[in-house]
Amino acid sequence: MRIKRFFLLSLLLVFIFSFFGLLGLQAQETAFDVRAYYDKAEYMIPMRDGIKLFTIVYTPKDTSLKCPIFLYRTPYSIRPYGLNNFRRLLGPSVEFDKDGYIFVYQDVRGKYKSEGEFQVMKPLFLDKMSSKVADESTDTYDTIEWLLNRIPNHNGRVGQWGISYSGWETVMGMVDAHPALKASSPQASPSDMFIGDDWHHNGAFRVMYAFSWLSGNARLRTAPTEKRSRRFDYGTPWGYKFFLEIRTVSRINELYFHDQVPAWNEFMEHGTYDEYWQNQNALNYLKDIKHPILNVAGWFDAEDFYGPMSIYYTIEKENPKNKSTLVVGPWLHGGWRSMEGDHLGCIDFGSKTSKYFQREIQYPFFNNYLKDKGDWKAPEAVVFETGTNEWKTYDQWPPEGVEMTKLYFHPDGKLLFNPPEDSASNACDSYISDPDKPVPFSAEIRTTQGHLWMIEDQRFVATRPDVLVYQTDVLKEDVTIAGPIIASLQVSTTGTDSDWIVKLIDVYPGNARKSDYCDVRMGDFQMLLAGEIFRAKFRKSFVKPEPMIPNKVTKIEFDLRDKYHTFRKGHRIMVQVHSTWFPVYDRNPQKFVDIYFAKPSDFQKATQKVYRSAKFPSHLILGVLKK
Repeated sequence: MRIKRFFLLSLLLVFIFSFFGLLGLQAQETAFDVRAYYDKAEYMIPMRDGIKLFTIVYTPKDTSLKCPIFLYRTPYSIRPYGLNNFRRLLGPSVEFDKDGYIFVYQDVRGKYKSEGEFQVMKPLFLDKMSSKVADESTDTYDTIEWLLNRIPNHNGRVGQWGISYSGWETVMGMVDAHPALKASSPQASPSDMFIGDDWHHNGAFRVMYAFSWLSGNARLRTAPTEKRSRRFDYGTPWGYKFFLEIRTVSRINELYFHDQVPAWNEFMEHGTYDEYWQNQNALNYLKDIKHPILNVAGWFDAEDFYGPMSIYYTIEKENPKNKSTLVVGPWLHGGWRSMEGDHLGCIDFGSKTSKYFQREIQYPFFNNYLKDKGDWKAPEAVVFETGTNEWKTYDQWPPEGVEMTKLYFHPDGKLLFNPPEDSASNACDSYISDPDKPVPFSAEIRTTQGHLWMIEDQRFVATRPDVLVYQTDVLKEDVTIAGPIIASLQVSTTGTDSDWIVKLIDVYPGNARKSDYCDVRMGDFQMLLAGEIFRAKFRKSFVKPEPMIPNKVTKIEFDLRDKYHTFRKGHRIMVQVHSTWFPVYDRNPQKFVDIYFAKPSDFQKATQKVYRSAKFPSHLILGVLKK
């Protein structure tokens, strides 16, 4: 008996010490003392045109180490400034800090303590023959060259990374890259600001985001500074009301910006996909990318999902031998660094997906190419399957085994995999779209778009008379989709222009339990999975818009972008269709005019029809994965 008690007591003690030891290791991991292991220096690095960029360099105190240089360039400030003020985290995750790198942070041209003039998404110069021509590509090159010549104890290799605009800076650095640049990770980078990223989607203006970003990041400045721009005071917590009362977006400069935000006025002057937008398109420059790329995206990114996916596809096409890896997880914009990734809003993802990415993908990627350490195998695609909550690795994206399958609209709000048989060509569903009473994008009361609306419960709009709803019967087996989702609509309008919004939704069973992460009853929860807008006047060309012909059936087809999701047995698949999504997108007057300068009298109601006959079958095209 004593032996048994002693044995049990020993096990208990082992458990206690193991438990507190684990806590100690966790505390040590999260409380890594940057000051104890790194020195800090500040420099003004000269560019080829004479402009100097403010740069902070953190170097390991152990000078016997030969470390790679890790570069991060940003317009969002590299604070804290001052030699006695240290960042709490130097690398993309704490693993890098512990392993020893030379971390370099730089305020880009025209921002904060750097000299020069900031230009939003400045296009690259294609002719680099002149030593005085400077852009974000040459600034990256010149910075690397200076670091290699001035910072001691490096191993001759450079890596770069960045999220959002800093991700775009990373893409610019990949172009005409310095020979020492051995690995890049653009994360949530925009690529084309008219087709699918921050400012527009398919020509529709993202007024809410453009207003908040430009007012905070693109104001004129008189000299280098450490100060951030002051936050804009909306005077109300309800952005829906604020933007509705503005009426026409061109009035924003007159009412609020007063010529202090040059980019806003430029946007108003370029309402089509002209050279202004085409020259900014990062995809134009992605040829001859020789070093390995880790391209990162989030399935529920409200700002830049088109960007990283299009960058990945373009690198694959233009540089087929490049060791490029695509990673997509269940994250909002930059969520793989700012959140644990175990949930988003009400939706549970079952594990700390951000930690998995940081430790099993990002850290091994850079350690392999910058230090020759680890066992990185350069997978083609590492993607998180929502619905089943599993990471999957594939040797191509979309994965092999995907069958393009059509999901059709039917009478009585039915959604079926077989086409409609109604021979009456005028079979349709209709609604009245009123730009004075637009469909809200979110149930939240807020002035900025935020992030959670990309996965938000859509029950708050499902009963509106200007929202069409189609759904399948309860699924008898799992349905997994992978790759692009195409909306193919047959529509008509009584106006001469119109927006069309299509949303793909996962409807939970009626008996689904309450979420662990929000105070919402999940029975019949309508989880937004994918949603996109298309401005109809651009249906033939984004360069030369054309009016709709009133009451004429017209095909509108557009991409809802890639997803990897399993609709579980017992769930339903739903599609919603409407014509306003406010104020994330500006209001279409439903009249063929220059929307930015439309008069209040131009805004008119329109009767919208979505056809579902054998002749005009509206449907979605899904890549169904046969497992």
